[in-house]
Amino acid sequence: MPFASLPDVKLHYEISGAEHLPVVVFSNGLGTTMRMWEPQVDAFSKHFRALRCDTRGHGQSGVTAGPYTIEQLSSDVVGLLDVLKVERAHFCGLSMGGLIGMFLGTNLGGRFHKIVLCDTAARIGTNDSWNTRIQAVQSGGMKAISGGVIERWLTASFRVSHPEETQSIQAMLEAANPEGYMACCGALRDADLRSAIRTIRNPCLALTGTHDTTSPPEEAHFLERSIPNAEYAELSAAHLSNVEARNEFNRHVLRFLLA
Repeated sequence: MPFASLPDVKLHYEISGAEHLPVVVFSNGLGTTMRMWEPQVDAFSKHFRALRCDTRGHGQSGVTAGPYTIEQLSSDVVGLLDVLKVERAHFCGLSMGGLIGMFLGTNLGGRFHKIVLCDTAARIGTNDSWNTRIQAVQSGGMKAISGGVIERWLTASFRVSHPEETQSIQAMLEAANPEGYMACCGALRDADLRSAIRTIRNPCLALTGTHDTTSPPEEAHFLERSIPNAEYAELSAAHLSNVEARNEFNRHVLRFLLA
């Protein structure tokens, strides 16, 4: 169970794939762990070293005092690459992970090849919506918000046809550290990259789910229009498109990264 020691936090990570292969970093969404990327590990480790990490405040990574910032979470990614002596990598982030990818492309693009921005937006939610979420968790813990979140993460048809997987994902959310979760809510509340992303020069793929109400397709189209070298892909899924439409997701992202 490897950990990387950064100046103020330990990050839990795993790598799959032969050592000679190029690295692709997978960055999880709010309230999940690196386990959310399990549908990708086998497919990607044939072509890449798939580096998964629990974002600060999540999973087995350290929980430091919040609120966090997207800059701070992005610095953790670069710090992890430094520890592992990886000069450049591809990046794939979903939701919060996508915002991290945008910040990296804007400020540290030279450390990355291609960037995949999944089910995300340059500005997610509003100050009020995030403050309400934080207050709900403060008052009732993770179970106070888990039901509504799962309804946004997965379509009703998927939840009915895959009850065990849905329960597993909800259990992962409910097991999230409340303090780490709220600290990352603060990062999302305060992040607005709508102007900054115009400076990204990395090739980017903006990928979204048709039924994603958290970061709907129009947000991915905004990324496609705003980032000079961006492509667009849309899958029949809700917010966790990498889970619900895993085969299509893997095909689109592998095509983009291997091109």
